[in-house]
Amino acid sequence: MNGIGSKPMLDQLAELARSRPLVVVHGGGARVTSWLERLGVPTRFEDGLRVTDEASLEVTSAVLRGALHVELVAALRARGCDAVGLSGVDGGLLTGRRVPGKGLVATAAGVRAGIIDTLLAAGHVPVIAPLALDEQGAVCNVNADDAAAGLARGLGATRLVLLTDVDGIRAADGSRIARTGADQAERLIADGVIGGGMIPKVRAALSGIAAVPGASAVIADGSGPDVVRRVLEDADLGTRIVAA
Repeated sequence: MNGIGSKPMLDQLAELARSRPLVVVHGGGARVTSWLERLGVPTRFEDGLRVTDEASLEVTSAVLRGALHVELVAALRARGCDAVGLSGVDGGLLTGRRVPGKGLVATAAGVRAGIIDTLLAAGHVPVIAPLALDEQGAVCNVNADDAAAGLARGLGATRLVLLTDVDGIRAADGSRIARTGADQAERLIADGVIGGGMIPKVRAALSGIAAVPGASAVIADGSGPDVVRRVLEDADLGTRIVAA
C-alpha cells in the first residue's frame, strides 16, 4: 500500500477496521532501497521485481519485518485498531514458489488461511510483511501485491485493493482505464502500454480474484483523500479489474 505509513492512511485503515474484517499487507520498497544504498548493497529490478541475493534479503527482512513493520503495527494500535503483526514466514502463513532468475524472490503459492481466519474471528487486524518460505524452506522476498493476492485467494476475499502512487492503469493515450479484464490487461502488457512495476501489480490483481466468483480488484492512488472508503464505494476511482 502506497502511503500506508502516513497519518491519513493509518486513520482510514483504523476506521475501516471498525466496520468490517480487514487484512493489511504492506510493502516498503522505498525504505528498503534507502537502507540498501546506505549500506552499499547493490540493487536492481527486472520486470518490476527486485532481484534479491542473500545480502539484499538480509536488509529487506530487517526493514519489512523489523523497523517498518513495528512502526505500522504500533501506529494502528495507537488508533484503537487491534493490529497483530506477522510475516508470511510466521506459522508458515505463506508458501512461496521461487521466481526463476530473480534470486531469493518467490510468489505466494499457498496460504494457511486458518491463521488469518482465527485472528479475524477474534477481532484482530492482521498486518502482513511480504516474506515467505520457498519449497526448500529458504526465506524469500515476495512482491507485496503478489502477497496480497495470494492471501485474497486463500481467504476467498471478494475485494482486493492495491494502492500505489498512480490513479490506476493508463491507456496508450494517457487516459485512465476505468475497468479491465484479463484479456485486455495482457494485451496492454504485450504492447508495452503497461510496464515496469505495474506489470506485477496487474497480474497480482488478476490472480487474486480469479478463483472467487464476483470478486474484483482495484488499483488506485493511495495518496488521495479518504481513498480507503472511496475505493470501496466509488466505481469510478482507479482501475477496477474483474475476472473474465
